[in-house]
Amino acid sequence: MEHYRFKKIDAFVEGQSTGNPAGCVYLPDEKALSADGMQQIARELAGFVSEVVYVYPDEGHTALRFFCSEREVAFCGHGTIAVMYDLMKNDAALALNPIILVHIPGRELLVRNEIASADSVFISTPLPEFLTTTLERDDIAASLKIPPGEIPEKYRIMLVNAGLATLIVPLASLDSLLSLHPDQKHLREFCLRNSIELILVFSEEVSSNDNSYRTRVFAPVFGYLEDPATGSGNAALGYYLLNANLWDGHMLRIEQGRTREHPNIIRLVSDASKIQRTVFFGGNARVKIEGDYLLYP
Repeated sequence: MEHYRFKKIDAFVEGQSTGNPAGCVYLPDEKALSADGMQQIARELAGFVSEVVYVYPDEGHTALRFFCSEREVAFCGHGTIAVMYDLMKNDAALALNPIILVHIPGRELLVRNEIASADSVFISTPLPEFLTTTLERDDIAASLKIPPGEIPEKYRIMLVNAGLATLIVPLASLDSLLSLHPDQKHLREFCLRNSIELILVFSEEVSSNDNSYRTRVFAPVFGYLEDPATGSGNAALGYYLLNANLWDGHMLRIEQGRTREHPNIIRLVSDASKIQRTVFFGGNARVKIEGDYLLYP
């Protein structure tokens, strides 16, 4: 039996919103737990949290790996917010740094510490890939179980990878967005068939005038239907808006979820690069459960 430090941390919590829970396992080093062991814990926590993030020191930096119940995940935005907010809030050495470098498989992230000024940490996202898609509005509407007319012609449909391949779909109204209830099995098959990892639907109509867009994000390829608060998916929307000249890069508040009154809030901001702007997503986190995880052989 092995013991690992464990926390259940809710990311993107604001007001009465519930955020998005992540399981966070703190390891002393990279070799403390095998990939099979990481996958076992993620399977055991299925239905309790959507992803588990593993954090350990790596050559003077912090390293992260992410697993859902079905497989290792290239990137998990809310898990990164959860564990980095917790570390920067409670580690005196990290708290002194305004920005730190984090290793994830295959690349590096920048984490900006704005806990003192904005009760948030901000995570850089990979530069976007605008992927080719030939999907028609009728096909997408059928996959989401909505009439084709609910997807307006005003905005383009795009497939954007900002860590995960995300299909960006505009909807006509907030009511249309909130009433969505796709079939998980059917939507999973649609995503796998079209190399899609997330589907983000968005509306200009919002619940609060403090916010600019409402989103919902569906992730059936990861073993669950909907993600309540999403870093990488909303970052893909940020790149979509920059590409369409619909956003100047200043702080943007995105409300996410299916509840009208108490959505989760994701903040987006972009740097001022004239070549290729980087989108940062940000939020806070709350520890809800803390203790040891016991892994039996």
